[in-house]
Amino acid sequence: MPVAEITPDMIETYQTEGVVLIRGLWSDWVDELRAGVERNMAEPGPYAAENLKPGEGGRFFDDYCNWQRIPEFARVIRESDVARVAAQLMQSSRVQMFHDHVLVKEPGTSKPTPWHQDGPYYFVEGQQTVSFWSPLDPVREASLRCVAGSHRWEKEVLPTRWLAETNFYPDSDRYMPVPDPDAEGMLVREWQMEPGDAVAFNYRTLHGARGNLAGSRRRAFSLRLLGDDARYVERPGRTSPPYPGHDMQPGQVLREDWFPFLI
Repeated sequence: MPVAEITPDMIETYQTEGVVLIRGLWSDWVDELRAGVERNMAEPGPYAAENLKPGEGGRFFDDYCNWQRIPEFARVIRESDVARVAAQLMQSSRVQMFHDHVLVKEPGTSKPTPWHQDGPYYFVEGQQTVSFWSPLDPVREASLRCVAGSHRWEKEVLPTRWLAETNFYPDSDRYMPVPDPDAEGMLVREWQMEPGDAVAFNYRTLHGARGNLAGSRRRAFSLRLLGDDARYVERPGRTSPPYPGHDMQPGQVLREDWFPFLI
């Protein structure tokens, strides 16, 4: 399999902006990932969600934490070049699995993915984190959008529930309100993408996605990985994903039997 070439400039961009585009990361794995998404949608997991209110057009499906029961996802995670790429971008000697995520916007889904940072939803913190977002269909309209440099903000953004539009945690004082990057003139990175291209971004990078007004569906596969300094942290409420019964304590490396090291 061809490997994605990660240059020093790409690593520097990732470190300074918190986001970088990687062309062709999974170009040889697109059919495998599409098959996994179809299996996932036919056999949803316990966290599967439909993210549209009554009367909103289209369909916005998402689900996560399924890689251990969907063999297509497991093969891509273990056999593709993604762990090596993650290690280079994070500047980490080890790469640990966190979770997978599928997001599907069917044609006519005008609802955007709300602006958010992934980190505040999670029970893990660290500078060495990376999420890969890869479309499995050509992306022109329904693109991922990331705010450059937002991973270095002093305060994290308040996590919210996408459908209910309510605060995720009762203690919201520790978080900043969700900003409006377009209105506030922030530097937003977004790209037209081909199947198998990937955007890599830090867990603390503010991001969202446009609605899908195209005549074709927009399937996306995301993979969240961890580096050397990632540690378990307690949040002021139930995290997403929750992983009930994990029995971890603050400051610990995530338990390896649930979150295996890929490198």
